[in-house]
Amino acid sequence: MNLVRTAMLLAFMTALFMLVGFMIGGRGGMMIAFLMAAGMNFFSYWNSDRMVLSAYRAQEIDERNAPEFYTIIRDLSHNAGLPMPKVYLYDSPQPNAFATGRNPENAAVAASTGLLSALSPEEVAGVMAHELAHVQNRDTLTMTLTATLAGAISMLGNFAFFFGGNRENNNNPLGFIGVLLAMIVAPLAAMMVQMAISRTREYSADRRGAEICGNPLWLASALGKIARGASHIPNADAERNPATAHMFIINPLTGAGMDNLFSTHPNTENRIAALEEMARSGMNVSTSPARAANPVRKSRSVPNTGLSRGGSQPPKGPWS
Repeated sequence: MNLVRTAMLLAFMTALFMLVGFMIGGRGGMMIAFLMAAGMNFFSYWNSDRMVLSAYRAQEIDERNAPEFYTIIRDLSHNAGLPMPKVYLYDSPQPNAFATGRNPENAAVAASTGLLSALSPEEVAGVMAHELAHVQNRDTLTMTLTATLAGAISMLGNFAFFFGGNRENNNNPLGFIGVLLAMIVAPLAAMMVQMAISRTREYSADRRGAEICGNPLWLASALGKIARGASHIPNADAERNPATAHMFIINPLTGAGMDNLFSTHPNTENRIAALEEMARSGMNVSTSPARAANPVRKSRSVPNTGLSRGGSQPPKGPWS
């Protein structure tokens, strides 16, 4: 049902984009809008992952400098039947994580240093399973396309504001009213559709992530900690790049997503309740992260990847 809903919302956003082009410039404007959307989506398809990782100054890690974190993701990927993604860490005291990439073969998952400091290995496994669920469901591509289309619709609205559209075009029956709709209503509608798709995909990723890691309560516990941390600890990079907020497991701007038309994330309490219901329904649970053959050892430092700014020591946490 979530997949059907997402497809319908994407189709609506595409139709809205074409309609905006028509309202501004008639049939010619609609064709220009279509070509513009195709070009922007093509660029985003190939470059969005590098742009996002660069925006957060994420550094790739491997089994040598973060063996336990890397092992958890490798085992989770095996559980999900996915290729091993590239693994990144970015320096932020706010606990959070995101996934990016155009397909499972070219995916990347990233976690903050704050996430590894604040969460237990079991909770980290739940979070990264959620991100791998996004990869498996191809949500990373879906959300990239919706963000691109929403941005393009807003750009067309700005174009209408500055240039007034083709008011005399006989193919544009709405005339100046159509231009006003393109300026005001269409960008707002595109934003609401983008956020609706994001909320839908989060619920699906929560459920699939719980299946991948084997214990819904790991992710439920992690969501509560991340939400509390995000509401009190700012993420400067996210504040500079608010268009990327929908990619994170919890909104990095406020940490207080609500199930309404203007939220990028579902209400955290609702997500936790759904995961707890999964556990009560009798889902088999694991007792070690990602059902790994080698249990995670709890040592006392985050991976030494040189991410800590100013040469200071990285925060303490259950990682070696």
